[in-house]
Amino acid sequence: MKKLLAIPVLVFVALAGYNILIYYDNHFPYGRMRETPAVRPHENPILIMESGIVPVDSAEAVWRSMAAETLVSPLPTDDAVIRRGQIVYGTFCQQCHGINHDGNGAVGQSFTPLPTDLKSKTVQSLSDGTLFQHISYGAGENNQQPALATTIRAIDRWHVIAYIKSIGVRD
Repeated sequence: MKKLLAIPVLVFVALAGYNILIYYDNHFPYGRMRETPAVRPHENPILIMESGIVPVDSAEAVWRSMAAETLVSPLPTDDAVIRRGQIVYGTFCQQCHGINHDGNGAVGQSFTPLPTDLKSKTVQSLSDGTLFQHISYGAGENNQQPALATTIRAIDRWHVIAYIKSIGVRD
C-alpha cells in the first residue's frame, strides 16, 4: 500500500517542482539566457585586414626563422652599449652565469650541467646572431638556456651580446 501511495506523491512533487521553476523562470527580474541573441559568427562576412596593419619587419617570428649567420647586431660596439649590456646582464643573466661569467651564479649552481662559461672559447667564437638566437629562444641539451625573448627586449638582448663579446676569452 505504501508503494502505491509513494508513486503519486513523487509525481505530484515532480510536477509541483517543475511548475515552481517555470514560474520562477518567467518572473525572474534579470535577463534570461533564452532571451539573449545567439552569436552566429559567420552570418556577416569576415572583415579583410588592411595591408600594413600587422608588423612583419624586425619581429620575433622573422628573427626565429632566420639563419643565425644572417642576424647582425643593429648596435655599434661602443662603451655606452657595453655598459647597458652589463646592466641588463646583471638584471637577467648574472643569477645563473655568475659575476665572473663562469656559470657559478647563485641560481646556476643548482643546475646540472652548470650554465655555460661565457668566457669560454666556444661562446666567444659564436656569431652575434647565434648568441641572439640562443638567448632569445633557448639553447643547449634539455634547453638549459631558457628562452628569454618574452623577458628581455630585443634591443637589450643585443646589448647583452655586445657586453658578452667585450669580456673576452678566459685566460
